[in-house]
Amino acid sequence: MRRKLVAGNWKMHTTRASADALVRAFAAASLEGADLAVFPPYVYLADLIAQHRGGTLAIGAQDVSEHAQGAFTGEVAASMLRDIGATHVLVGHSERRQYHGESSARVAAKFAQAQAVGLIPVLCVGETLDQRDAGATEAVVGEQLDAVVQHSGIRDTDGTGPAYGDVVPGSGTDGFEGVTGSMNIGQDEDGEFFLFDLEFK
Repeated sequence: MRRKLVAGNWKMHTTRASADALVRAFAAASLEGADLAVFPPYVYLADLIAQHRGGTLAIGAQDVSEHAQGAFTGEVAASMLRDIGATHVLVGHSERRQYHGESSARVAAKFAQAQAVGLIPVLCVGETLDQRDAGATEAVVGEQLDAVVQHSGIRDTDGTGPAYGDVVPGSGTDGFEGVTGSMNIGQDEDGEFFLFDLEFK
């Protein structure tokens, strides 16, 4: 049975001192039957990983480039994240899709880059509130999942799992407090992703 991953994305928050304090707190915690991971801002990653190496807490990045290397100012390659000791990386977060125009094809390329160097990509999927209200949840999430499967193949998604997160409103504020949801995503015997037990509150 796949182990659950409980992860915290710190977005553009914390200072160097508060990030260290948070990692210490999380490193001292434990969850039965689940792994813990945190995703601090880029600038603190190397220090946090070096200072807390050897524990059970996974430390990962909030994003990764779809390119292996090259003249891409501001981008961070998967190999660079691996080099500093990161183990996980978020791909396809709702804020990247919404504010930076990331398509499902680009997210799929990032997913593949992460896997190519041994990082564990945490694939973020979900719909906007308008898409939910229009009854398009399954179609939207299905398209996001299918892009990764078409790019990497179903076998290459072993060891990873999609993270459904009420995309856009459910990422926290934006005036949508109280709009929450849950979704179970699985695979059938043919390797096709399917959605079940959709619940929204």
